[in-house]
Amino acid sequence: MRAVHVTRLDGPEAVEIVDLPQPTAPDGQLLIQVARAGVSFPDLLLTRGEYQIRPDLPFVPGAEVSGTVVSAPADSGFTAGDRVAAFPGFGGFAEFATASTDFVFPLPDDMSFDVAAALPMNYLTCLFGLLQRGGLQAGETVLVHGAAGGIGTAAIQVAKASGATVIAVTSTPEKGEVARAAGADEVVAADGFLAAVKDLTGGRGVDIIVDPVGGDRFTDSLRSLATLGRLLVIGFTHGEIPQVKVNRLLLNNVSVVGVGWGAYWASRPHVVRAQWDQLMTLAGTGAIDPPIDQVLPLSDAGTAIGRLGTRTVTGKLLLDPTR
Repeated sequence: MRAVHVTRLDGPEAVEIVDLPQPTAPDGQLLIQVARAGVSFPDLLLTRGEYQIRPDLPFVPGAEVSGTVVSAPADSGFTAGDRVAAFPGFGGFAEFATASTDFVFPLPDDMSFDVAAALPMNYLTCLFGLLQRGGLQAGETVLVHGAAGGIGTAAIQVAKASGATVIAVTSTPEKGEVARAAGADEVVAADGFLAAVKDLTGGRGVDIIVDPVGGDRFTDSLRSLATLGRLLVIGFTHGEIPQVKVNRLLLNNVSVVGVGWGAYWASRPHVVRAQWDQLMTLAGTGAIDPPIDQVLPLSDAGTAIGRLGTRTVTGKLLLDPTR
């Protein structure tokens, strides 16, 4: 089978397309013929050796896929031919992948493979962050940084489906249009967002901030929070990990909350299927519809991964292993 191989940690331009034996599913796992594979920011970090997990070389990246079950354990609830999404963690950038039964999810009949492959990483992270870690309540206001990216558009849609008002922060007007199309109620520029947010909220501030960016926005983000507000730390696409002087948390009784979705389910994998079912309930509102930036052939995996480092991706990038 064709697959993407990372053989050295020299970034996305070093990935190779190789022929590998079709995998055999270990006990407790399913074999899936991959229709689409989602490209995520950790894939970029993995090619550089900068992710918190460093698999032995060579390895096949790709944490999330959609496709068709080829084989499944008898007690898994799945049979050959079922349409599924899955979170294999690694191995998704290939024609076939294996995944544990805890990380394979049934698809609604009307959900496309494109949509399904765009959901696991970003949408389950945002669901965990906003609802479980952030305690989002209907009627609250959510500010989303990096609002045109994969996490950003997912956060907008999960928040809207949960009854929130959403203010999106973007670096360009074009990205602002992407955020608005994803469901944002208001869009403000990254430069001067603090003043804009104060104006939009009548000086009150927002209840929750979703921050996958980090960097020098962090202090003004804290200043943008209302009393009892929560700032959700999801990632650092800016590259710089900010520091906080904890006296700022006292001034307005605000919280900085870590959102490590993978760290949470690592010791409790059974929760992921429950989170997927919760996401499908929200999808019933019509608000869950991930914007797809591009669907590229597997042979363009290096280009796709590299684009994540340029901050030009809006929504989700996907790979098509059939091409």
